Amino acid sequence: MKLWVNGGLHDADAARVSVLDHGLTVGDGVFETLKAVDGRPFAMEPHLDRLTRSARGLGLPDPDLDEVRRACAAVLEANPMPLGRLRVTYTGGLSPLGSDRGDAGPTLVVALGETSRRPDSTAVITVPWTRNERSALAGLKTTSYAENVVALAKAHERGASEALFANTVGQLCEGTGSNVFVVLDGQLHTPPLASGCLAGITRALTVEWTGAQETELPMDVLERADEIFLTSTLRDVQAVHRVDGRELPGAPGPVTAKAMRIFAERAAQM
Repeated sequence: MKLWVNGGLHDADAARVSVLDHGLTVGDGVFETLKAVDGRPFAMEPHLDRLTRSARGLGLPDPDLDEVRRACAAVLEANPMPLGRLRVTYTGGLSPLGSDRGDAGPTLVVALGETSRRPDSTAVITVPWTRNERSALAGLKTTSYAENVVALAKAHERGASEALFANTVGQLCEGTGSNVFVVLDGQLHTPPLASGCLAGITRALTVEWTGAQETELPMDVLERADEIFLTSTLRDVQAVHRVDGRELPGAPGPVTAKAMRIFAERAAQM
């Protein structure tokens, strides 16, 4: 396995960043995960646009997107696989201990891991912790993911693959690494970006291609929605067949199945 680190390819066991990198010491970094099918990254430009927005939100210099493109191409060529998780990580770089950022410049790492297609449906749980829609990090895809690690571990303990958060005012927000859609009376809804959720690339394409409405939704919508599904880079559109103790028999339901079909057809044309 070969990785890109700060300007070149390296064998995975020889790739190095400093133990004083700000991404490691304080989580000062942003990242993107792209799906790569037979060496071809999906929706690269929207992902790079979001990488830049996230970097600006942290006050990092704009990433050199030409270098990021070269790095992705080199890693994909060096590690052929049918379905991969392409990870671009961009951090504050070598810095003093503490929150102050150093002046050595940012770190760029691009890595690829093999993955497999997700099942058509999955189980999710809700967790008692909240997303802060007023946080300085709201809507940014940062490497500060510890609360997601905790929530996802709780989901796995309960036989689920994802955990869903409310925001501070009790509205449905997002999962640890996914956006959530619900069907109410045949209509498709998803929380607005103002809820504090990430502006998911797959979410945006699903909204565009299905006409889903952005709607403020109370958390208890999960107890009465006719259908629920998740979207993310590696899930695409994935139905939910259980949320906490509530079963949704027949998942994927008709609206979800249509969204899955539309997404697959439109994505294949990109």
